[in-house]
Amino acid sequence: MKIIYLLNKGTMNIHELSENLDKPVSTIAAHVKVLEDSGLILTELRPATRGAMKVCARNFDDIHIQLNAIKDQAKDNKYYELEMPIGQYVDFFVAPTCGIANHDGLIIPEDEPVHFYSPVRANAQLIWTRKGYFEYKFPIAIPEETKINELQISLEICSEAPNYDHNWPSDITVWLNGVDIGTWTSPGDYGDRPGKLNSLAWSETTSTQYGVLKTWKVTHHKTTIDDIHLSDIKINDLNLLDHQFLTFRIGIKDDSVHKGGFNLFGREFGDHPQDIKLKITCNQK
Repeated sequence: MKIIYLLNKGTMNIHELSENLDKPVSTIAAHVKVLEDSGLILTELRPATRGAMKVCARNFDDIHIQLNAIKDQAKDNKYYELEMPIGQYVDFFVAPTCGIANHDGLIIPEDEPVHFYSPVRANAQLIWTRKGYFEYKFPIAIPEETKINELQISLEICSEAPNYDHNWPSDITVWLNGVDIGTWTSPGDYGDRPGKLNSLAWSETTSTQYGVLKTWKVTHHKTTIDDIHLSDIKINDLNLLDHQFLTFRIGIKDDSVHKGGFNLFGREFGDHPQDIKLKITCNQK
């Protein structure tokens, strides 16, 4: 736990952790191996004065552990799940810096918004813009007599800075069926190490490399992000069964305090092998 707390301040190598915790390097290395194997931290070997050093970084903003099962959860819950590729947006507004890339590199000219209409966007694994939004439509193929209990949207995301900058806040808002469900401030744009899924060619650039996996959840009581209260918007406010699709928009408001843009990651880019994932929990009325 002390190692995790230290990594909240930024990356550290094994020797720095050893000095801060007043423990032998061998002891710290053993604990780092446990944290690395569990996926709680990420490590990277970098050149040092003598040989190489292992640099450690935190992998998550928050971790929530549920120790007790929810006793009153209905046993007949059904789940509707769908992943939407990040390039399948149906509407957008972007402004430089903006672009679309895949494993081979840029697939449209950078900072030219008109090319976001190009059909090659279907191959996108990374899209970014300094301001504006992307909008998607998810079909909802569930019976009308269904009661929806919970809706989740998850994706990998970060801010959009020139090259990258870990201290680059951005106020990112999500709308569902036109309803503003809340704004989350992304801390920065990450590029100090290659993303786990990135190609060697992209890993050698000074561009954005990875993001953080965020989950928005709407229930009958509230809206949360990573199980932390975000707003008082409830499932019934979204009128989900009035349409055969869910409109999902993510973007930067014109009056945001921090207009730091955003990057969206596809399933073959960054750290997490998924696109924009929708999950609806429901049961029969």
